[in-house]
Amino acid sequence: MFSIIIVSCEKNQNTVTPQEQDAALKAGGGNGCTTIQSGDLVNSAGETIETGYDDFGYNYQAHIYNGDYGDGLLDRHYGFDSYIGSGAWFTNHQSGTYEDENGNTCHWTYFVKIIAAPADAYKDDGVWHAADGTEIGPVIWGSFAIIQEV
Repeated sequence: MFSIIIVSCEKNQNTVTPQEQDAALKAGGGNGCTTIQSGDLVNSAGETIETGYDDFGYNYQAHIYNGDYGDGLLDRHYGFDSYIGSGAWFTNHQSGTYEDENGNTCHWTYFVKIIAAPADAYKDDGVWHAADGTEIGPVIWGSFAIIQEV
């Protein structure tokens, strides 16, 4: 399960001093924006988002997921017909240990960065390409491309 939350608000910044902004952020809100700390921010299911990790292993405030793979579904692509052209992206870090055939404990790590394909991109033989023909990366989950994998 991966989640992306974008929160924004408009306010005439000329009416609030930097000191007032800092104080409001330290107090968990008060600057006109909904924050996790205020207890007023909810997810798409209407549940209040809290600081720290949720039951699924996601920490919304830190933008960190620490858990098992879910059902392969990502959050919705609000304002877009699909993820294509949405600018969505995420990174995935994994690590673990295993014991080899000699009884040695071995450590492994994995990192991948995945992006939604641009609106003008096209697929050719399992690889996303930019409109100018530049290779973006292998297709994953239909609408995404792997652009870095370690």
